[in-house]
Amino acid sequence: MLGIKRQLGDCETYAQLEGWPVVDRYSDDDISAYSRKPRPEYRRMLDDIASGRIDAVIVWHLDRLHRNPKELEEFFETCESANVTHLATVQGDVDLGTHDGKFHARIIGAVARKESDDKSRRATRKHLEIAQSGRWAGGRRPYGFSDERELVPEEVEIIREAARRLLTGETLMSVARDFNARRIPTARGKKWSGHTLKQIVIHPRLAGHRTLHERVVAPAVWDAVLTEQESQRLRSLLTDPARTLTRTARRHLLSSLLTCRLCGAKLVSRPSRHRPAYVCATGPGFFGCGKISVLAGTLESFITEAVLFRLDSPELTRALEHQPDASREAADLEIAIASDQAKLEELAGFWADGKIESAEYFVARKRVTDRLNALRGRFARVDRHSSVRKLAGEADRLRGQWSELNLHQRRAIITAVLDHLVVGPAVRGLNRFDPSRLEPVWRV
Repeated sequence: MLGIKRQLGDCETYAQLEGWPVVDRYSDDDISAYSRKPRPEYRRMLDDIASGRIDAVIVWHLDRLHRNPKELEEFFETCESANVTHLATVQGDVDLGTHDGKFHARIIGAVARKESDDKSRRATRKHLEIAQSGRWAGGRRPYGFSDERELVPEEVEIIREAARRLLTGETLMSVARDFNARRIPTARGKKWSGHTLKQIVIHPRLAGHRTLHERVVAPAVWDAVLTEQESQRLRSLLTDPARTLTRTARRHLLSSLLTCRLCGAKLVSRPSRHRPAYVCATGPGFFGCGKISVLAGTLESFITEAVLFRLDSPELTRALEHQPDASREAADLEIAIASDQAKLEELAGFWADGKIESAEYFVARKRVTDRLNALRGRFARVDRHSSVRKLAGEADRLRGQWSELNLHQRRAIITAVLDHLVVGPAVRGLNRFDPSRLEPVWRV
């Protein structure tokens, strides 16, 4: 800001010495002439030249006006159309009415452009050198790290808690709301959002990687917060296109988990005699038979206890024993997913640089995206049993904590064990809860 004021002052002094009245001042502060960002004040100056409002331009130096040859030629054309033939600089005049004057302006612009290119190239090389050494490059501190880039223990524990909860099926918004309710601030002292939490937990730096332009380039000099497997699982889970941060939040524990035995439709939540219930709905927008209804409160309590009982049951233990060790397959899938994600980034870079045509890009992108979606689906199935193994034998602890868990935490536990529940019709005249109507289909 002070530099701009000094330059304006020098230009006004020059105008006074020449006896020129100052019609207006044009200053795009913090927007370089080399930058490709729009310069509203520069555009306003061109409009004033075209309208005949001004008949001369004073700049501090020509490289303050242009560092883009295409933009300079546009400036020449605008001045010629308006018969403006005088461009003055604090260092000396340039007569736009002569070929030598224009040539001089072009040379200065070209030299300034080369200087900017050289500076940009040196800065890019320096950033790459720092990244390849695994060091920080400065900037704002990320969550979990201090300004000196050392681990902050209390924030590291929050990251690990979030990772555990997300990997067991809880949603980003649920975890974010819980952190806000506990008055846990972000690194900027603000409230959590699902997007903020996602950007933190999927970043490779948490697994001890140094990145540059969103690509891993070297091992980091700092300690890892999460294991490599946890970090990759989080990225695979949270970057799945099937997920969305804007979907409607679930308000009922068993939504989408109940199926009608008579017609196979999903049961929906709907009051029955002023009491919450799950029903096989019929009518506009629904395709059920309308013959199944079960009170929500009693059903949810029964299913909760059934899930907790199964976690400690010999049946679950035997089922897990018969499941093959999928750790190797999961690791292979993680590598394949990461490879295809890198291919998509590389394709985008080739397209942006003009190395491939749009048609080639979209064909290749579709092939990689289809394969990536299939890999993510396989990974979700292979990885499913890891959540159950962590919960097995923990029924008593979970039962004691159940009242303190939110809806998403409870649902994550239930869906880790239960695939869906088939609900049959009630026995006519039986006015009590009938477990025989229920056929649970367990994941394991």
